[in-house]
Amino acid sequence: MLNGILGQKSSQIQGFLTNGKRIPLTVVHTLGNTISQVKTSEKEGYNAVQIGLGNKKKANKAEEGLSKKAGIKQTPRFFKELRLEDVSEFKPGMEIVASEIFQPGDLVDVVGVSKGKGFAGGVKKHHFKGGPRTHGQSDRERAPGSIGQTTTPGRVYKGKRMAGRMGHETVTKKNLEVIEVKKDGVILLKGLVPGPLKSLIIIKKVGENKKFIPLYKEETEASKETEAEDAQTEEIIEEVKEETEVVVEAVDTQEKNGDIGSLPVSDDVQKTQKDTSSSEPSSLNGSQLPESEEETKSKEELTSNSSENGQTTVVPEKDTQIEENQPEAQEIEKEEDK
Repeated sequence: MLNGILGQKSSQIQGFLTNGKRIPLTVVHTLGNTISQVKTSEKEGYNAVQIGLGNKKKANKAEEGLSKKAGIKQTPRFFKELRLEDVSEFKPGMEIVASEIFQPGDLVDVVGVSKGKGFAGGVKKHHFKGGPRTHGQSDRERAPGSIGQTTTPGRVYKGKRMAGRMGHETVTKKNLEVIEVKKDGVILLKGLVPGPLKSLIIIKKVGENKKFIPLYKEETEASKETEAEDAQTEEIIEEVKEETEVVVEAVDTQEKNGDIGSLPVSDDVQKTQKDTSSSEPSSLNGSQLPESEEETKSKEELTSNSSENGQTTVVPEKDTQIEENQPEAQEIEKEEDK
């Protein structure tokens, strides 16, 4: 399992714990960690995972080829390796999420490059005291003093603290405490982190603080509203899942029994079916109404009279409405009178 992640130092803030203590916090952004290469002992001689972070505007061909091979759209700005015992579960192109590795209360080691100060003297670099300000010494206040002995040993010992370039060195801050891990990849660390803003740091998990004290969070109206909205959306999602599960189970059982036609119908659909069924009789035409005995007798008389006179009479069909059949009935009555 991966126990580290890359990040960029963002800012320094302060926070209050639930016990009222004020602590310094460092904001670290970790969003965008992507595995660019997986190294194995069979090919490279050791097991490691190469991680990329950031976006490089002017990348060389080697970096572009590496990111293209891994399936990364934008060439990362930083590349770092984390050695592991087993790398079988990792593949190029996988994204690493901070919330899956770190939890509030974890202890981590942070590795970074300190700020460069340029050429500095012994007082600034090594905190030398300097010379006396009196006894006739007016221009030797920040001098380092003696750097060795005489002809024995006749040289300056290695590691002698002297003036020189200061800073821009790899620094490791140990046992920093993770105070909070947010969903957008932001980690709040207790204490200070080496390096300037937007510099690369490596965060490695080393332990856990069992006496962890969380941050104090003041509940505002906006936070309460967002929590209520999140709860409502979760309830709706659960209801939809339950309904879909019921429908799927019903379909499976009907397929097994062979009754595919009769699927479960919701209450709204049943109501609409009832409304349509109740409205059907009112919309029927006169032709769809059952014939009475008088109508059948009148039809028989008409056919008998027409056969005696040798005339063919057209019996009005019931396909048309009753109102349309009235003028035809009047014509037939006139013929009978003749």
